[in-house]
Amino acid sequence: MPIATPEVYNEMLDRAKAGKFAYPAINVTSSQTLHAALRGFAEAESDGIVQISTGGAEFLGGQHNKDMVTGAVALAEFAHIVAEKYDVTVALHTDHCPKDKLDGYVRPLLAVSEERVKAGRNPLFQSHMWDGSAETLSDNLAIAQELLERARAAKIILEVEITPTGGEEDGVSHEINDSLYTTVDDAVRTVEALGLGEKGRYLLAASFGNVHGVYKPGNVVLRPELLKELNEGVASKYGQPAGSKPFNFVFHGGSGSTAEEIATALENGVVKMNIDTDTQYAFTRPVADHMFRNYDGVLKVDGEVGNKKTYDPRTWGKLAEAGMAARVVEACGHLRSAGQKIK
Repeated sequence: MPIATPEVYNEMLDRAKAGKFAYPAINVTSSQTLHAALRGFAEAESDGIVQISTGGAEFLGGQHNKDMVTGAVALAEFAHIVAEKYDVTVALHTDHCPKDKLDGYVRPLLAVSEERVKAGRNPLFQSHMWDGSAETLSDNLAIAQELLERARAAKIILEVEITPTGGEEDGVSHEINDSLYTTVDDAVRTVEALGLGEKGRYLLAASFGNVHGVYKPGNVVLRPELLKELNEGVASKYGQPAGSKPFNFVFHGGSGSTAEEIATALENGVVKMNIDTDTQYAFTRPVADHMFRNYDGVLKVDGEVGNKKTYDPRTWGKLAEAGMAARVVEACGHLRSAGQKIK
């Protein structure tokens, strides 16, 4: 059962929260990056999450028509087959989907899983993300309510982003400023709209200074301790015991985070951390090294014939997979998921 059933995915998230660890959520854009993610999880003996953004799905759909749903469905079906060969459990997730792409991405994918569930099968994806951070909170939560109801019926978990994450992700961008911090009032309004699980389970991407992409130390001020304030504020309002963690948090924009920042986030209820920028570099860096070292083999320089063994995509592709897999193993260590796979 390498692709988690809805029941097992819930168990995975419960185990992470109780054990104060998180699953790396690795963005993939090809069969090769999928294998790199799966290999990394297997080598770390960690379960994990594989996710496809709208841009990734468009790329997977092919440059002839760039159909996001076709790309996402194709890779998900592929994953259901190849993941059987890896001794870990993974969940399939779709990353950042803004309002203008819901009808071309998340809603059609929900429909696919709805039909599968009606036929007695499991959903194709285990979770989907609605990114309403560019909308007003009222509009954001109204759409989230609609999506959560459909997701629940299809045995899918919804991820919501209620306030902005800085930087740029697949065309959605936000400035790096004081708006990058979710307030207790934002969290309370989220619960008023989406409940505490009785309306369907959801993951919450709250903002604590997160920024997508690459940034140097000092450019961004992360405050992962803010997550504790959000949990405490909601627990107090809804009469939950002291120390309760009502939310299952997602850590976005984690590239460049310190070990201390990650540890604080884990202590305060983060169960999923998105990793894309770092794994992109880890995949590409060995390829660049290979090309520079073998330029006269990969290119037909000065009328020569080159060297087929060096420009064969399998040659440099294996290096890319190994590089990305190693970065996934590193992420599992940082997030304490290494060695935590469901037996």
